Amino acid sequence: MAADWLGSVVSINCGVTLGVYQGEVSSVDHASQTISLRQPFHNGVKCPVPEVTFSAIDIKELKFLGIQNTVNKPSSGQGAATEASFMSAGRNGQSNKSTHSHATSNSSHPNNAPITILRRAPAGSFNSRGTSQATPRKTSVRNGGAGGPLRSKNDECFGDGTNEDLDTDFDFEGNLALFDKAAVFSQIDGTSSHSNRAQHPSTQAEQKLQSYRHDENILEGKPVIYRQITVPQHGGKEYCTDSGLVVPSVPYKLHKRLLAAAERWGLSVERRLEAIGVCSCQMALTLLGGPNRLTPKNVHQRPTVVLLCGPHVQGAQGISCGRHLANHEVEVILFLPNFVKTQESVTSEVSLYSRTSGKQVASVKDLPVSPVDLLINCLDCHENPLLREQSWYQSAADWANQNRAPVLGIDPPVSEQHQTVEAKWTLSLGLPLTLAERESRVYLCDIGIPKQVYQEVGISYHSPFGCKFVIPLHPA
Repeated sequence: MAADWLGSVVSINCGVTLGVYQGEVSSVDHASQTISLRQPFHNGVKCPVPEVTFSAIDIKELKFLGIQNTVNKPSSGQGAATEASFMSAGRNGQSNKSTHSHATSNSSHPNNAPITILRRAPAGSFNSRGTSQATPRKTSVRNGGAGGPLRSKNDECFGDGTNEDLDTDFDFEGNLALFDKAAVFSQIDGTSSHSNRAQHPSTQAEQKLQSYRHDENILEGKPVIYRQITVPQHGGKEYCTDSGLVVPSVPYKLHKRLLAAAERWGLSVERRLEAIGVCSCQMALTLLGGPNRLTPKNVHQRPTVVLLCGPHVQGAQGISCGRHLANHEVEVILFLPNFVKTQESVTSEVSLYSRTSGKQVASVKDLPVSPVDLLINCLDCHENPLLREQSWYQSAADWANQNRAPVLGIDPPVSEQHQTVEAKWTLSLGLPLTLAERESRVYLCDIGIPKQVYQEVGISYHSPFGCKFVIPLHPA
């Protein structure tokens, strides 16, 4: 009876481990309980062997996808039932040969669902005789369901090209070698150069590719003029800013004329003192550590600053700086001797300073013995160099040299003599004066003099400050 089903197309489900096979029945052996398929498909992919043999123990389900047309015997129905009974018994793996109703019902419906093509099984899943191995790779089970009219369409779509060697990988290197990149790029370059022949040579130069640094501007602008400040009377020394702008020094007489012209236009001494106090305070706060030192969590280590001031405008500038420092929670100690007569600017600044938390002393003995964080020197005066010979000046200078604290000098005078208190930093106002050769670093602050006021005294001026009010100057 088994010979009646030779040539029929069947689908054998061997479980999740072995997968689903489809093929034409080539032989059925009752004695060994095996069935063989020729031209088999494993999970929708053609097997590399011509024939595969299955044991009844491995078969979980058997479906007839197509019955051989030459089989027209009247006992075919009984043979199908017998064959299905044999297969279902093998699925149970026991000695009893009970008939499986699902297999019998499938035999009466030869038109089933099309074969579903799944992922390809790994190589080596079959031995030389086509027998399945015991431990093949696991694959997902998706066999064909019901429906026959779509089979011919699936065969047209998936039936062609199955005899090709699927194990051959695509040769990327070989296909890449077929592409002559040098010839293609040379052709592209030749085309672009031919299209640019009609352009003007200057246009070609502008379109030439260039490499730019991270701080270079791609858009070409006007050439930079670094000497933007010219003075009628040169002080004999030049400085340059961080951006390269040249800042010339001026003699004290020209600087005095500039301040007088600014005062005539409304920049009074009080307004100038306020601007100098703010700029010098900003510089002092930066020297003290800035945000790393002046934080709410560091109130137990507030910096201490000592101001040495004289009875003149330079001293008033230092007092204004001390007032702003005290407002920023800095411990300020102001040294100002008791004078019978002082300038009005000094008196007004002392009156404002007295409303802060800063201290004021008139004797050197009241100054701290231990080194302080910063010392601001405003003892000298442009108009009266004889102050150095007075006792209060000499005692204050001696204390400053013994304290060994870093010194900031505000608006130091022009003098060829050796400085009594050597400053580490020097702050000039508006334009630098012709200072003596020293190791101090020169800074320049903007005190708010308008551009036309500079022009009034013959100075061609363009602000070198940029976005800052205090900038460093370097010897040119």
